[in-house]
Amino acid sequence: MSTFLELGVHKEFIKGLKELGIKTPTEVQIATIPVLLKSKTDLIGLAQTGTGKTAAFGLPILQAIDSNAENIQSLILAPTRELAQQIKKQLFKYTKYLDSKIFIEAVYGGEKIERQISNLKRTTHVVVATPGRLIDLIEKGEIDLSKVSTLVLDEADEMLSMGFKQDLNRILKYTGKKKNTWLFSATMPEEIQQIIKTYMAADAIKIAVNKNSLVNANITHHYIKTTIKEKPELLIKILERRANDRGIIFCRTKAGTQNLTAFLKEEGFSVDALEGDMQQRDREKVMRAFKNRSLQVLISTDVSARGIDVSNLGFVIHHQLPEQLEYYTHRSGRTARAGKAGFSIALILPNELQKIIDLQKSLGIKFVEISI
Repeated sequence: MSTFLELGVHKEFIKGLKELGIKTPTEVQIATIPVLLKSKTDLIGLAQTGTGKTAAFGLPILQAIDSNAENIQSLILAPTRELAQQIKKQLFKYTKYLDSKIFIEAVYGGEKIERQISNLKRTTHVVVATPGRLIDLIEKGEIDLSKVSTLVLDEADEMLSMGFKQDLNRILKYTGKKKNTWLFSATMPEEIQQIIKTYMAADAIKIAVNKNSLVNANITHHYIKTTIKEKPELLIKILERRANDRGIIFCRTKAGTQNLTAFLKEEGFSVDALEGDMQQRDREKVMRAFKNRSLQVLISTDVSARGIDVSNLGFVIHHQLPEQLEYYTHRSGRTARAGKAGFSIALILPNELQKIIDLQKSLGIKFVEISI
C-alpha cells in the first residue's frame, strides 16, 4: 500500500489531505502523482469521475508552483461551472498548511465577467476555467496565459460532447508549445484521439485506471421489466423502499423530466427537476437543496446532470435507458463514489432487453433482473 509521502507529496499537503479525510492514495493517484512530480511530461489518463483525479493532477500542480512569481502557471479546464468550482475548492483546501500562499481563481459563465476580470488583476497562480468563459477573457485581452507551464483538460470527453471542440482547439493553440498537457477522460472517442495527436507529445505517458471496468466496480446493476402503464407505480414502490437514500432519476427528455417531477411531487415525494432551460440560479438552488439533503431525489436529463458531484448517493434510476451507451456510464457513475456502494436500476420495456445485453457486453458488467 503506498502512502502520499512515498509518492513524493510534501508534508504540508498531506496535512491538508488528512483533514479532508483523504489518507490513502487511490489507484489513479498512485499511477499519476510520482510521474508528474518527477518529470515534465504530457499525460493521458483514462479515468472515471470519482476516482480521485483532482488530487492526482492537483497535487503535482500545486507542488510545482513558484509562489514568488505573480503569473498564471497552471490552467485547468473543466466542462461545467460546478466542476470548476469544486476543483478550485479542493485545491484551496490542499494548500491550507502551506507557508507560502498559492492563489487560485475560477472563471466560468453564469457569473459577471467584470468580477472575474478584477479578480484576475490580483496575483493568480492557477486558473480553473470553463472553455467558453476563458475564450471570452482571452478575446478581451484580460488574461495572460503566455507563461502557463501546465494545462489540464479534465473530463475532456464531456467538454467535447458539450460542444466545446473549437474553444478547446483555440485554447490549446493559444497556450503555446512550451507547456505540458495532461488530459483526463472517461472515454476515448475519435475526437479526443485527434486532440492527443495534434497537441500532445508522441511520447506522452498513458495511464488507464481499471480500464476493464469502465463502470465503477462498487455499483450493482439491476433492471426491472415493466410496461409504460406500470412504470409510475413501480417508481413509487422503488422510492418508498429507498426512503432514506438520496438518488437521481434519469429521463431522456426535458418534457419527461417535467412530467415525472410533477407526478412524484403530487405523490408526496421530495423531488425536484434539473433541466436544460433552467436559469443558473434556479439550478444552483436545486443543487444546494440536494446537497444539504433537504431534497431527496433529483430528476434530470443526461445533459443537465453534467458535473453533478454529490457523495453518498444511494441509487440512480434510469426511467428510460439512454440513447447512447456511453451515457449509461456517466449516469450510473453518479452513485458509488469514493469507494461507497451504490445501485443502478434500469426500468425497461420488454423490447429493450437487447440494450441490456449490449451494455453488459460493451461495458463488461453484469446486470441482475429484479422484480418489486
